[in-house]
Amino acid sequence: MKKIVASLVFVLFMFTDATIVMAAVEDRGVDWSVYQGDQGKFGYGHDKFSISQIGGYNGTSIYWQSTYASQVQSSIAQGKRAHTYIWYQSVTNTALAKNILDTMLAQVQTPKGSIVALDVEDGNANTDVIFWSLQYIKDRGYTPLLYGYKHFLTNNLDLKRISDKFGLWLGEYPDYNVTPIPNYNFFPSWDNIQVFQFTSTYVAGGLDGNIDLSGVTDNGYRHGDAEKPNNNTPAIDAGKEADKVKGNEKQVGMTVKVNFSASNYATGEAIPQWVKGTSYPIIEKSGDKVLLGGIMSWLSVYDVETLDISTSGTSASGTSAITPKTGMQTHVVQYGENLSGIATEYGTTWQELARVNALSNPSIIYPGQTLSVSGGQSVATQARQCVVESGDTLSTIAAQFGTTVERLVSDNGISNPNFIQVGQVLNF
Repeated sequence: MKKIVASLVFVLFMFTDATIVMAAVEDRGVDWSVYQGDQGKFGYGHDKFSISQIGGYNGTSIYWQSTYASQVQSSIAQGKRAHTYIWYQSVTNTALAKNILDTMLAQVQTPKGSIVALDVEDGNANTDVIFWSLQYIKDRGYTPLLYGYKHFLTNNLDLKRISDKFGLWLGEYPDYNVTPIPNYNFFPSWDNIQVFQFTSTYVAGGLDGNIDLSGVTDNGYRHGDAEKPNNNTPAIDAGKEADKVKGNEKQVGMTVKVNFSASNYATGEAIPQWVKGTSYPIIEKSGDKVLLGGIMSWLSVYDVETLDISTSGTSASGTSAITPKTGMQTHVVQYGENLSGIATEYGTTWQELARVNALSNPSIIYPGQTLSVSGGQSVATQARQCVVESGDTLSTIAAQFGTTVERLVSDNGISNPNFIQVGQVLNF
């Protein structure tokens, strides 16, 4: 978000109604855009929530924030509450607003009930359109908030009309000194402020710091929320997988992912970001350290989260299969992956993946996308496979893949070499 230094001093904000205190009141958290990277960053261990920019409208066109999905997954995997905001510049008619919101809300990865805020801090603003937009978000099962600076919002909108019905997330701070706790001498007093952004330098180097004044950041995450049973977003599912088996109970053969909060291998080297949040099998264990397939450095068992207790045919970071006859593999993109990492896994190049899949922009791939992979085989998959098609025999398959009928019979436990079925998967 763009920052505007406050020029007015406001009265100290006081909590006066103890009955509204909820679990998240006074919880602190951060908001992220592309500048915080694929995984985002928290300021302090006590931070409880994040609000990530999904993209928005820049006054001329809709755009996407490439870091949104992986930031949400990272936050949830760390046990934080993840929320969403949309940049909303010069949205001045409801037809445009509907187009933007329909586009954005279809890709929201935080749960129903969670915050979807509109960031209105630049360009032209229309009270009727903003009011309509917040109601549109609410009608679709999310918690709408209006973000901005009091000076801009009061000069461009009937802010009272909006705050009488919808919550506000306001930013105000006097300087750019590191500010780990709110300075209420600069609180932008107004009705219905639910989140206060009190600094853009929460830590050295810059990071927005926020405090929840109402418990609104609990929305979408409370046990028993009406919307939760219908919450099946991939990012939430990834967060729920975390740590099914605790501590030193993790054993060889289990599938794990490296914690986003882990910083160093047991040998002392820094753990690269691309390693984190990705699935790997445990191939060796010694004391409280484990060795993962594809990562030949020891990790503490406490730095990995268990996904399941069975081995599977999935690759180290996604799912893969062999397409019939051609030997061409497919890979299903997982959250946090990029083309370069997938290429390395399969012994090919990102340029070749882009060519094979006709990708016009190699920087943009999305979770769930199926990519064709030529060249080498996934390092996590030891056996090659083919799928039997109509007219195939063991002899023709053996000739095609440079093996023998006897080897196919042996490797696949075939009792009758003259009988194979269409769709049957054979190892060779």
